[in-house]
Amino acid sequence: MVSVFTRRIIAYVLDFFVVSSFMWIVSYLCFLVINPVDVYYVYQIFPVLVPILIMAYFVACEKIKGATVGKSLMYLQVRSRNGAYINWAQAIVRNLSKIFWIPIIFDWGIGKFLDKDRILAYITKTVVVDELR
Repeated sequence: MVSVFTRRIIAYVLDFFVVSSFMWIVSYLCFLVINPVDVYYVYQIFPVLVPILIMAYFVACEKIKGATVGKSLMYLQVRSRNGAYINWAQAIVRNLSKIFWIPIIFDWGIGKFLDKDRILAYITKTVVVDELR
């Protein structure tokens, strides 16, 4: 059986594809609206728009459903340490490192150095639960 850590990585890659496809649709719609006015303005708003949409995806999915699309496909769920579903503040803080995809490596690396799972998960007192057990 595949470990939870491996399933979390696979879930993260699946979420990357979900967010990327969503961003492709948003960029196309932005280009249709903005192109008649200024062709290059899309490139100016995307560095601001992308982190907002990434945070919105992860926060909304984990708060409302308890898991993102990738986590759901890998049978994982995010919960508080006491077993309850997470609240909005926990969802926002635990996903801060996912804004630009790269900081998650530092979040995980520092967590492993300090013998924790992830620093932001430790701060928010959340865990990823294996639904198969």
